[in-house]
Amino acid sequence: GDRRPAVEGAGMTFLGVDPGTAITGYGVIRADGNTVFWVDSGIIRPPSGATLAEKLEVIYDGLCERIVSHMPSCVCVEQAFYGRNARTALVLGCARGLALLAARKSGAVVMEFSPTEIKKTVVGNGNAAKDQVSYMVQTLLSPGEKHAQADAYDALAAALCAFYHYRADSVIGR
Repeated sequence: GDRRPAVEGAGMTFLGVDPGTAITGYGVIRADGNTVFWVDSGIIRPPSGATLAEKLEVIYDGLCERIVSHMPSCVCVEQAFYGRNARTALVLGCARGLALLAARKSGAVVMEFSPTEIKKTVVGNGNAAKDQVSYMVQTLLSPGEKHAQADAYDALAAALCAFYHYRADSVIGR
């Protein structure tokens, strides 16, 4: 069935995830009608010497912690960017898989968008550079903290993308 909570009323929380095994970005926004507010953002960084299994555990635990503390109605996980390296794609797939699992287990609506679609929605250009995405996210949300890593801004961009798509779907009545 449709697990989507109503968009009207108290507001909704959106969690965006930019998955990676070296760094996973997360961004939480709250929507009140047509207005969005920054709530939380940052990165989950497993120890560099850790095994893949250990890294995945740190990422999963970190995402579950954020889900429990913010109880998002919707989680948006950025789709993998398919590069030339098969090993990188496989490892990234592991991080994406657990982000999707954590989101699904929480009962939240799960959305996935490609990096191009997120950039197009938030910046207006699907080929926007990382710093353009960071700039636009900071302009739209005025996050309470500055991030050295683009991953946190990419995650906030994913959350914004989910909000815009969710709102459009609700208005259209899909």
